[in-house]
Amino acid sequence: MQQIMIPAEKARQCADAIRFLSADAVEKANSGHPGLPMGAADCAAALWGNFLSFNPEDPRWPNRDRFILSAGHGSMLLYSLLHLFGYDLPLEELQNFRQWGSKTPGHPEFGHTVGVEVTTGPLGQGFANGVGMAIAAKMAAERFNTADFSPINHTIYAMLGDGCLQEGISYEAAALAGHLKLGNLVYIYDSNSITIEGKTDLAWSEDVEARFIAAGWHVLKIDGHDYAQIIDALAAAKAEKERPTLIIATTQIAFGSPAKQGSSGAHGSPLGSAEIAATRANLGWQHGPFEIPQEVRDTCQQRVEELKQRYAAWQRGFEVWHAANPEKAKLWDDMWHKHLPATIADELLSVVDGKDGATRALSGSVLQKAASLVPSLAGGSADLAPSNNSDIKGSPSIQAGAFSGRNLHFGIREHAMGALMNGMALYGCFIPYGATFLVFSDYCRPTLRLSALMNIQALYIFTHDSFFVGEDGPTHQPIEHVASLRLIPGLQVIRPADGVETAMAWLAALQYSGPTALILTRQKLPVIERPAAFVPQDALKGGYVVSTSAGVPDVVVMASGSEVHVAVEASAMLAAGGIKARIVSVPCLETFMAQPAEYRNDLLPAGVPRVAFEAGRGESWGRLIGCDGLFIGIEHFGASAPDKVLAQQFGFTAPQVAEKITAFLKK
Repeated sequence: MQQIMIPAEKARQCADAIRFLSADAVEKANSGHPGLPMGAADCAAALWGNFLSFNPEDPRWPNRDRFILSAGHGSMLLYSLLHLFGYDLPLEELQNFRQWGSKTPGHPEFGHTVGVEVTTGPLGQGFANGVGMAIAAKMAAERFNTADFSPINHTIYAMLGDGCLQEGISYEAAALAGHLKLGNLVYIYDSNSITIEGKTDLAWSEDVEARFIAAGWHVLKIDGHDYAQIIDALAAAKAEKERPTLIIATTQIAFGSPAKQGSSGAHGSPLGSAEIAATRANLGWQHGPFEIPQEVRDTCQQRVEELKQRYAAWQRGFEVWHAANPEKAKLWDDMWHKHLPATIADELLSVVDGKDGATRALSGSVLQKAASLVPSLAGGSADLAPSNNSDIKGSPSIQAGAFSGRNLHFGIREHAMGALMNGMALYGCFIPYGATFLVFSDYCRPTLRLSALMNIQALYIFTHDSFFVGEDGPTHQPIEHVASLRLIPGLQVIRPADGVETAMAWLAALQYSGPTALILTRQKLPVIERPAAFVPQDALKGGYVVSTSAGVPDVVVMASGSEVHVAVEASAMLAAGGIKARIVSVPCLETFMAQPAEYRNDLLPAGVPRVAFEAGRGESWGRLIGCDGLFIGIEHFGASAPDKVLAQQFGFTAPQVAEKITAFLKK
């Protein structure tokens, strides 16, 4: 169907409606950022009115174009667009901008407001999320498109600002996007040269065009207020299939405001009632606050009706395709619904049960089985796949023009890796994973937090999980990292002790709707001997009894990961001294704390002294051991030496642990 172009005059009316909805909402809230929406309104109106493909009545339609507002502080731009183009976002919600319980929070939040594709606000994140979405779209198209019908043929768009490009994550992601030749990616750079402190030349003199060209992008430069130039640039970007496109649109922040246009004063503060009145007069806008002329509503509705016809045509084509391609149709249903086979627990266990080894190696074995059972699973490493054991064997690598595989090479870009994973998870169809050393979780922590904030299924594989890394020394030995990851609400942190727990950790990650961090060892671990009554699903409770003596124990020792087998060995030494110890493995502290109190109290009887044992800092164990308990861990940085030497020097051998527990009980 031929593209229907909105005439320039009508597009300008739509842009002005966006400007004043944004300015009025910020004014009413006495809080917000009016400048970006007012400056970017012309580009946004041209994109939504002529190019963006969507259906407000089916906001999760798989073949919709995605629109990301990477510069999330300009959220009223997005809210205005969603309202004008028919999404379920009533005018009352715009009037309640930034207020308690509204659907229009200060920054866009995925899952909170219909039509918001991703939570943005931390600058540069949306830029990188879009790259992840574009990769996912390329991978999906490779799997599902046929000569007769293409279920996936859409584009990823984003609006970004100067701050997005100053953040380093944007260039990490841009480099990979150019390398992969993501021609389904179109970004509009709202280049107004203003940040909170003033002009960008206070700290920035970079040639953005040259840098993106060097990264392999198709770059266009336009006047962001010239409708004809905007339309031509978007058309050229849509036609470019071999490179991602950056449209550098020079704009004026707070366009139309006589006193604040082009100044930092409009970046993060209301214009003021007098200045809004002056802006209305300057732009000839003869409508009151939150008043939208019927002509604007008609223009937007006409566009929506035309898009609904396209949507209906896609649905008819998809129905025929689904019936004619049963294998692809099954794959589509399995991937978009993240189907897990009923036998998955037993199958994951079958590859590691009874086997010793480093949990990173055991995890690699489980990954192979999981990949064979769950086609949605895809991912890679930040250049550490041989150490992380994170490749899916037998699957090709994702490269430019070749997206049929499942192995991604993120390069040495941990921050972008996490954001690309988030983009893939938000896109749908895929369960993404990314791997690196635990100590480098610091490099992707902002994206980890956003994974949790959005409650999306992203799987982080962190290996080399403690000072037992050994000779690489303190720069590569995590100390505070597990404890700090546990502070992130909604992040499932699992530190398995052997193959059984590793298999169950993967199962927990595949079943969990939010993000998971798997914390895995470099060093080999023995198989944990468990009571006859143990069933592997006990590990899914986050904590369970590994060994205990008859009757009420004298002490309960909780441990995770590589410390569980040491605790078991220490318990035998305690028993020789007449001390009855119960050993509780706690692979996931958060899950254990979420169990019913009856279950936790059964494992940790009241009045029995408690010890926690883990190769890291101990703050997160305080909820279980209380003020009177003992934590055996490490509260200082590590050292370069073989792991067995470090265990002896840092007090982590079984005799040393038994001695510390004995001394604790004698106090």
